[in-house]
Amino acid sequence: MSVVVITGSAGLIGSEATEFYANTGYKVVGIDNNMRETFFGTEGSTVWNKQRLMNELGKNYEHYNADIRDQEAVDQLFAKYKTDISLIIHTAAQPSHDWAVRDPYTDFGVNANGTLNLLEATRRHCPEAVFVFTSTNKVYGDRPNTLPLVEKESRWEVEAGHPFEHGISEEMSVDQSMHSLFGASKLAADVLVQEYGKYFDMKTVCFRGGVLSGAKQSGVQLHGFTNYLVKCVMTGAPYTIFGYKGKQVRDVIHSSDVIAAFDAFFKRPLRGGQVYNLGGGPASNVSMLEAIRLTEEISGRKLDYQYVDTARAGDHQWYISDLTKFKSHYPEWKQQYDHIRLIIEGIVEENKHRWSVVI
Repeated sequence: MSVVVITGSAGLIGSEATEFYANTGYKVVGIDNNMRETFFGTEGSTVWNKQRLMNELGKNYEHYNADIRDQEAVDQLFAKYKTDISLIIHTAAQPSHDWAVRDPYTDFGVNANGTLNLLEATRRHCPEAVFVFTSTNKVYGDRPNTLPLVEKESRWEVEAGHPFEHGISEEMSVDQSMHSLFGASKLAADVLVQEYGKYFDMKTVCFRGGVLSGAKQSGVQLHGFTNYLVKCVMTGAPYTIFGYKGKQVRDVIHSSDVIAAFDAFFKRPLRGGQVYNLGGGPASNVSMLEAIRLTEEISGRKLDYQYVDTARAGDHQWYISDLTKFKSHYPEWKQQYDHIRLIIEGIVEENKHRWSVVI
């Protein structure tokens, strides 16, 4: 049986990928040691999701409580399955700007060194496997904030006629901008993934994600914008908007559409270290104010929030992904969740029992 190795298998994208490939007939080997709880406390724990996967997927899912920073453990796992491994989906990460400042060594160790361990294990034991890396739009640092922006009633927009008016392409420079330590560690990993593809002619790809969202995320204040916002609205927990008048814009893509993109590349991989921006794009994006109003409308509840005028360092004022490159390479890929409303409705519906909310 062909093996798919998935890191961060109990997280949002990891668990979506785990379910997809286990239900498609692959043996899924999941690596997840619940570091999210270390980063964000019990609220961020993914144990509930790991247990759900183990219960529902049975023998098609094998879980390893391993740390990707442990070079020997990673190598031993890959040595066990060798060329039976046909796909690696690497989603494990320290995902927060703010947390990275608290412990730069751990942030870089997980994001950069962990990625190097996985790439080297792939090269040694299954060099023909496809290696998918979940990168981030934060590799562009705060350069998107240099775009000419126009203030609208509820959002910021890029000035009409600008090349990035409808989305930021892979042509944006990653140099000479402030990335945050998190952005820097993810950029280091991103470049490593590209280099292994180019230098060793491996089938590697970086998907630079916008806001990756869905019902199975353990959203917290420092990571998981839409899921955490919906949770706060539904449970009555307080919420804080940081800067930009609450008009900062994000493009939001559902986790199942992310996996569909991964699978399109897996079925027809390109060598040489490919890079694609991947987010909701022009079809699915929202400002903070718009997201609050929409969630209140869908849930029938009001959000208790405060506004802080200081934006987070390096935070994007406007970011929408240009999906043109990926769609030109994989025209068969289509967004099923092509509007932010569909995503928020799904989060509300699938979590109301877990959050003990009656709607």
